[in-house]
Amino acid sequence: MAKPISSSSSFHLQSLKKKTWLLTILALFSISTLIVLLFRASFSPSCDDRLLYGGGPLLLMELAFLLRGVGAEVVWITYQKPAEPDEVVYSLENKMLDRGVQILHAKGQKTIDTALKADLVVLNTAVAGKWLDAVLKDNVSRVLPKILWWIHEMRGHYFNLEYVKHLPFVAAAMIDSHTTAEYWKNRTKERLGIKMPDTFVVHLGNSKDLMEVAEDSVAKRVLREHVRATLGVQNEDLLFAIINSVSRGKGQDLFLHAFQESLQIIKEKKLQVPPVHAVVVGSDISAQTKFETELRSFVTEKKIQNRVHFINKTLTVAPYLAAIDVLVQNSQARGECFGRITIEAMAFQLPVLGTAAGGTMEIVVNETTGLLHPAGKEGVTPLARNIVKLATHVERRLTMGWKGYVRVKERFLEHHMADRIAHVLKEVLRKAKNSA
Repeated sequence: MAKPISSSSSFHLQSLKKKTWLLTILALFSISTLIVLLFRASFSPSCDDRLLYGGGPLLLMELAFLLRGVGAEVVWITYQKPAEPDEVVYSLENKMLDRGVQILHAKGQKTIDTALKADLVVLNTAVAGKWLDAVLKDNVSRVLPKILWWIHEMRGHYFNLEYVKHLPFVAAAMIDSHTTAEYWKNRTKERLGIKMPDTFVVHLGNSKDLMEVAEDSVAKRVLREHVRATLGVQNEDLLFAIINSVSRGKGQDLFLHAFQESLQIIKEKKLQVPPVHAVVVGSDISAQTKFETELRSFVTEKKIQNRVHFINKTLTVAPYLAAIDVLVQNSQARGECFGRITIEAMAFQLPVLGTAAGGTMEIVVNETTGLLHPAGKEGVTPLARNIVKLATHVERRLTMGWKGYVRVKERFLEHHMADRIAHVLKEVLRKAKNSA
C-alpha cells in the first residue's frame, strides 16, 4: 500500500516544482543577460485590465521580477510619463527599484545605447509600436530582430500601421489567448496586408501572492467581513460582482440590466433566496464620465440603490474577491483577450458568469466552472437567468467554485505561466543571437 504524502512532503514537492521552473528560466540567462522592457507609463486600459489601471504594466512588472529572480539585468524604459505625479506609476517604480530593476525614461542616447546592448527587448502592448521610431530613431532596424512584442489588446482601432508597421520584422509576438492570436493573424492580413511574426500564445497565471491569500481561510474571512461591513451587507447576502474598469466595452450597463431583471424574476416567482446585491468594482465618480452617469441614473430610476454598490478603482482586488459570491465577466464584442480577473476569482473558489467570447471561453468551462451567456443585448436575459440559477442553487454554486479552483491549480498558476514564457524567451533569444 502506497504511503500517504504528508503535508511536509507535499510542501517539499511544491518547492521542487518551483525550483524546476526557476531552473528552466535560469538555463536561458546568464548574469550578464540584459533585458529591456519598454512600455508607456501613462495608462490607457488594455483589453485585460483586471487591476483597473491597465493590466499590461503589471504583467510586465511580474515578468521583470521573474527575470531578476534568475539573475538577469532588467531595465524598465517608460515613455510618455504623466505630466502630473501619478500614485500608480510611483508605486510600480518603487516596487521595481526595490527588486533591482533599473528605470530609464525614453529620452536621450543612454536609452538607445541600452536597447542596442540588450540581449532581448520586450515591447508591451500594441500601442507601444508607435514609440519605436520616437525612442530609437535611426536604430530601429538594429533592435527589431531581438524584440518580443507582448500584445494584450484586440480592439479594432489598434490595427493601424502607425502602431504595427514594425510588427512583421520583430523576433516574435506573444499573445494572451488563442482567440486573440487568431484575430490578430486574420486582421493584420486582411486590413493591413502585413504578416504576423512567429506568434506564441501564453495563458496568464495567478501570482504567488494572490494564491496565498486565496488559500488562507482566516485571511479570506477577515477580508470578507471587513468589505461586507463597509458595504452594509450581511454575511448571508449574495454578492454578484463585476471587477473591471468602468467602460461600455466591459459591459457594466448590461450587467445592471440583467441584475435588475433577475430581481424581477425572484419577486415574480416568489423564490426563497437571501438578499441579492450587485457590486461594481472599478468605478471612478471623480471622472464623471457619461457612461458612469448613465449607470448611476439607471440604478436610481429602477430604485435599486440599496442593492447596487459602486466601488472606486483599485490596485487591490483580493479583498473584493474574498467578499463576493460570484464573479460576472461581462466584456462585450470580442470579449477579453484573456481576463486575468477570471482566474483570480476561480482561485477564490468563485463561479464565473461570463460572456461566450474571447479568452473567457479558454478559461471557463461552461456548466462546470461557471455559466456562459451571449455578448450584447441578447445576453441580458440569459445572464439574468444565470444569476437566478446560482442564487437559488447553493450546492451548484459551491461545486462550480471548487471546480474552478481545481482548474486554476492545474493550469493557471505563476509557475505554469513562467514555463510558457521560458519557452518563448528561449526561442526569441536564439533568433536574436542568429541575426546578430
